[in-house]
Amino acid sequence: MSKGDDIRPAADATVTASRALLGIIARSMLPALEDVSLPQFRVLVLLSAAGPLRMGALAERLGVTVSTFSRTADRLVAGGWAVREDNPDNRREVILAPTEKGLGLVTSVTDHRRQLIEDVLGRMAPAERGRLVDSLRAFTDAAGEPSVAELLILGL
Repeated sequence: MSKGDDIRPAADATVTASRALLGIIARSMLPALEDVSLPQFRVLVLLSAAGPLRMGALAERLGVTVSTFSRTADRLVAGGWAVREDNPDNRREVILAPTEKGLGLVTSVTDHRRQLIEDVLGRMAPAERGRLVDSLRAFTDAAGEPSVAELLILGL
């Protein structure tokens, strides 16, 4: 960045756009939060991305104790969102796996989010969308991919 390059307008526009995206994220999650809590949804997102995981590994990834996480797992199992399984490699370990119902909830939220974004993009001229794609790719390249832990804070 050169001395004469004023980055503030770009930063302000990006912060404003991030608020718009957070609004879309919130709206996409509202129906799911009628069925599960945000911490439960975070677990389902993690399981849908990583597959079945040991209870201890899940608790560690979420930054909670196993006993705290166990209550969340109990609720997911009771609601039919996940199942507990014995670890075939170590009978002392328990694995939590998403059910089809749990995976379906994550897919539903993702599909709803995509539709909300498409609705916004549909209100833009094709040339604006093209510029947006180029700009978002450049921004993503500069920012790097967020970690799973960062995304889990918001249940993404």
